Amino acid sequence: MYHFDKIIDRRGTDTVKYGRLKSLFGREDLIPLWVADMDFETPPFIREALIRRLEHPIYGYTMPPDSYWKSITDWQYARHGWHVEREWLAYIPGIVKGIGLAVNVFTKPGDSVIIQPPVYHPFRLVTEHNGRKVLNNPLIWDGKRYHMDFIHLESLLKNQYCPLLLLSNPHNPGGCIWSKDTLNELAVLCAKYNVLVVSDEIHADMALYGNEHNPFAMTGSRAAEISITFGAPSKTFNMAGIVSSFAVIPNRAVREPFYNFLHANELSDTTFMATVATEAAFRLGEDWRKEMLAYVEDNIDYVATAISERIPAIKVPRPDASFLVWLDCRGLKEYGIDDIPGFFTEAGLALNNGAMFGPGGEGFMRLNVGCPRSILKTAIDRLAEHFEKTRTN
Repeated sequence: MYHFDKIIDRRGTDTVKYGRLKSLFGREDLIPLWVADMDFETPPFIREALIRRLEHPIYGYTMPPDSYWKSITDWQYARHGWHVEREWLAYIPGIVKGIGLAVNVFTKPGDSVIIQPPVYHPFRLVTEHNGRKVLNNPLIWDGKRYHMDFIHLESLLKNQYCPLLLLSNPHNPGGCIWSKDTLNELAVLCAKYNVLVVSDEIHADMALYGNEHNPFAMTGSRAAEISITFGAPSKTFNMAGIVSSFAVIPNRAVREPFYNFLHANELSDTTFMATVATEAAFRLGEDWRKEMLAYVEDNIDYVATAISERIPAIKVPRPDASFLVWLDCRGLKEYGIDDIPGFFTEAGLALNNGAMFGPGGEGFMRLNVGCPRSILKTAIDRLAEHFEKTRTN
């Protein structure tokens, strides 16, 4: 039995969640419910494994043991039914970095890269900062979840060369788990136009409410042939400060140029911290994962109920996966609240402004519920009290 109600003071640990409040939100006295790591203790079995290794007095050059790779393949099969071969795998120094590396290996300056906004903002930033063009294939919001617009996507692919599409699977910030049919349709269309799909699956192990994650590469032979999948235990086990990401590429013709590039630049060299923490997470973490997800579900249910009762202008669709909730705040405008991000800051909360995720994100806010329930209760109280003071109708 694990305990997720414990409040841990993270100040003084150089954590982004607190350290950037002033520069990004203009205040330091906010409840930080923005950056996507959790306020739960990193599981004890991971901390203990790291401590055992750190007790050895030499931290020299290390190599990943075979057991590290097997822990990844065993986890993928146990969680998702995905048979991942050892040769398909490589360590990468972070998923965003991996996206940047893929952009550089498989595209040229001036090439177009497709993203599906609103979506995790580094998809756009990495593409633009590497001198590539962003092509938006906006998602369609039905009031509860997003859907892909395949008619628009094919119109883009028909009219211009585009070697790469970046997929958020499960979707961040919307929390959608894409269905097998949706992923298969995406794979068929991208294969038709020779588009590689980089699938960011960092939230894959955080399916909620009985949902199941669908790895893009498993949705058929076409998907496997065009897929580059990035994963990590970092979100699930709250260890983002330990760079523990990995790539899975089934197609040798795609795998070799990418992995050769990683090897040539020593970008696929692991650290012992990453291998030890990953193996501990994947070997020992299933019970903790289940308890954490149950707590997160209860947090989401609390937020959805409390906000619907006290601030009905905000809609709270429950996500299929992850600890991120995509609040539809557009109804606040009916109460004379036009500056939605400012409304949250004035209430004493730090959330992500939906506009940062691209077209379609305006009027939404991303809320991180990966924290003790008491913190959420304080946050909702602040928000509801500020709503009563602020609304004009």
